[in-house]
Amino acid sequence: MLINKAYKFRLYPTKEQETLIAKTIGCSRFVFNRFLGQWNDTYQETGKGLTYNACSAELMQLKKEFVWLKEVDSIALQSSLKNLADSYTRFFKKQNKAPRFKSKKNQVQSYTTKETNSNMAIVNNKIKLPKLGLVRLAKSREVEGRILSATVRRNPSGKFFVSIVVKTDVQPLKKTDSSIGVDLGITDFAVLSDGRKIDNNKFTCKMEKRLKREQRKLSRRALNAKNKGMNLLDAKN
Repeated sequence: MLINKAYKFRLYPTKEQETLIAKTIGCSRFVFNRFLGQWNDTYQETGKGLTYNACSAELMQLKKEFVWLKEVDSIALQSSLKNLADSYTRFFKKQNKAPRFKSKKNQVQSYTTKETNSNMAIVNNKIKLPKLGLVRLAKSREVEGRILSATVRRNPSGKFFVSIVVKTDVQPLKKTDSSIGVDLGITDFAVLSDGRKIDNNKFTCKMEKRLKREQRKLSRRALNAKNKGMNLLDAKN
């Protein structure tokens, strides 16, 4: 069974790659906002929006007027336009509100590009991206499947991340024709309706050392209070 699966990794671009990423984000935002303005004007005049194909053809002419649009990944600009068209389609179907202009002050800035003609690939501990070339990443696990798209993000802290969507083949599990209730908790990760408990290993491992340290500290303070002849209720520390 073929499914789409996402991976997220930290990126470590060079200074030149950081500059190109910033340009690509800015150009994608410019394309989105420019055509959103045209889309809004057309909607107010006719009650209908534009079409992706018409805007895509106009984008080709726009590159002649603004030559700096040619410096960045052309697929990223098309993806920005496609996202706008999809947003307006959902708006007409009353699935979401009308799209709004993007601001350079948004905390997270990003752009999305798609795989065509093997322009994206994982090479050892680097990822090949259009225009950027090979970018070093912290590959915490192997990427299995054919890459479909990648979204490059820059956080407010200045860190860069890439989210990769791949199409991969998975084997579905056999049906057991049985059911069970699951209650998520804090002390226990989950309590099942048949009485079994699933330990919250992450919480236990993280707090076990701290718990021992605090218990020793409490024991010392209780002993000091006892040696001083104090009532434990009066020992405020």
